[in-house]
Amino acid sequence: MLASTISNRQLQREKSFVSVPELIRANVEARGGALAVSSREESLSYQELHNRAKNLMNSLLSLGVTKDVPVGVLLNRSPSFVVAGLAVLMAGGAYVPLDPTYPRERLDFILNDAQIQIGITDQKHSHLAKEEGIAWLDVDNPALQTPTQIEPDPPRPESLAYIIYTSGSTGRPKGVQIEHRALLNLVNWHNDVFGVSAADRACQYSSIGFDATVAEIWPHLVAGASVLVVDECVRHDATALRDWLTKNQINIALIPTPMAEKLIQLEWPRDVALRALLTGGDKLYRYAPASLPFKLVNNYGPTETTVVATSGDVPVSGDSPEPSIGRPIHNVTVRILDERLRPVPEGVSGEIYIGGAGLGRGYVNPELTAHAFVASPFAEDEGRLYKTGDIGFYLPGGEIAFVGRNDDQIKIRGFRIEPNEIVAALNRHPAVESSAVKVVGSFEEKKLAGYIVPAADGPPRAGELLTFLRDLLPEYMVPTLFVRCEALPMTVNGKVDRGALPEPTASNILRDVPTDVSQTEYERQLLAMLKKLLKINDISLGDNFFLLGGHSLLGAQLITEVKKAFGVELALVDLFESGTVTAIAARIQQLAQAKPVDAEAA
Repeated sequence: MLASTISNRQLQREKSFVSVPELIRANVEARGGALAVSSREESLSYQELHNRAKNLMNSLLSLGVTKDVPVGVLLNRSPSFVVAGLAVLMAGGAYVPLDPTYPRERLDFILNDAQIQIGITDQKHSHLAKEEGIAWLDVDNPALQTPTQIEPDPPRPESLAYIIYTSGSTGRPKGVQIEHRALLNLVNWHNDVFGVSAADRACQYSSIGFDATVAEIWPHLVAGASVLVVDECVRHDATALRDWLTKNQINIALIPTPMAEKLIQLEWPRDVALRALLTGGDKLYRYAPASLPFKLVNNYGPTETTVVATSGDVPVSGDSPEPSIGRPIHNVTVRILDERLRPVPEGVSGEIYIGGAGLGRGYVNPELTAHAFVASPFAEDEGRLYKTGDIGFYLPGGEIAFVGRNDDQIKIRGFRIEPNEIVAALNRHPAVESSAVKVVGSFEEKKLAGYIVPAADGPPRAGELLTFLRDLLPEYMVPTLFVRCEALPMTVNGKVDRGALPEPTASNILRDVPTDVSQTEYERQLLAMLKKLLKINDISLGDNFFLLGGHSLLGAQLITEVKKAFGVELALVDLFESGTVTAIAARIQQLAQAKPVDAEAA
């Protein structure tokens, strides 16, 4: 009887199914001239978005794209990325985001693992799109003959919509496959709960390889709202981001937890257009300030369950030390179970399992799927549950408290990271005998530290190791400091005891040069800024900003301080390319000396 009920429920869903690209098409017909997506460089109306996507779709169809065919999308955050993603969905394929900032080896792995034979890029990134056997289309000029007789089949509920790669515990990233029915469930829930309408303006903040982009783009385009791509220059500066959100009259924003925690501590105009700040990707430690003029919403959900599985408004205060992760969203089941898949009582911790309409198909690798997507003993789950590896418990009111992980997976600055993937990269360096990775610090001060046991010939140079890892890992997975160890502490079971790894100190951090004395005024002032920002007193001119614990968020704060002190605009790329205190100071001096002389002073 239960099985029959479930089957009928699934049948009813399929009968009423209308896909995301079909729903967006309705907005083209109803309000084609309205703004669909924009950035500092480009704006597209719904009609223009549709025209460009349809032209690209035709070229994809000519190349044989159909149901479940993966299509790589190698583009920056931009209206062009939206065009490419929509074109793939319209053609019936599954788009696969390829972040151009990823190292070559990681891009090659994704292309091979997903068996991508067709890709979309632009002229700016065409140098990255030269793999043999892959047909690359230019998003601005597909340059294929437009077919006259090929008509795509509308996506079905079970058709793949996209594949996003996350960090993998085996040392390789793993591709998560999400179907159209799961995408539509997210879209319907989001627009229903947050009351999204055609009058709204949402922002696109996240990197394209992060699944939050799915919730930033598709629900709002289905609702006929406008999606504004956040300027790169403000993404890592909370004050500048607040000002951008206010100036652009953004109504709904989805911002990763570490940045959201900074935003809610700022003063906001009482008449700000923002009505909902959604956050997720990491544990939220703060309740909503009473003065906040908009709603703060805490979301939780692994990539495998289509971005969001639970959600809840964050109150001003609560009985728990941190805010809850809310309750399950529409048509999603969340269970907290013991080792034998039995429900645990209220207040008792267990592993979080997720089922229902948001559940992904699984991983590209079937072996990984079999381990993480398990048979459910509960009829309402329609057969399967995703074993998250997260620990939580039910609060008295029915909301869920998030405790942490039951394995080594970590979250930092909103990114999900498997330490084994970083360890595998570190151990490839010939000067590293063995290694470990853990997060040091707390709250927004969290840093990713790599622990190194040197090979017999001695430790690697810190700068050399940093460069080596950047060729293998995306920037968010590269440790911001390295600690030298004589040996790694081990548990009785023979595993690395991460809890026993030493805290980084001035004496054990791997550095290239000894402390020295500054020479120029630029170097002296920069050293003072860095000591205050990084909370380290012993900094050398030869030290690398990132190897002292710096990251993009701290980099944005440094850029602000440099502007105040010297009146020049450093860019984050300057920090990445310069690195050392001496080189950054030289760049500041170069910019200062290149400033035009004030007309009145002249």
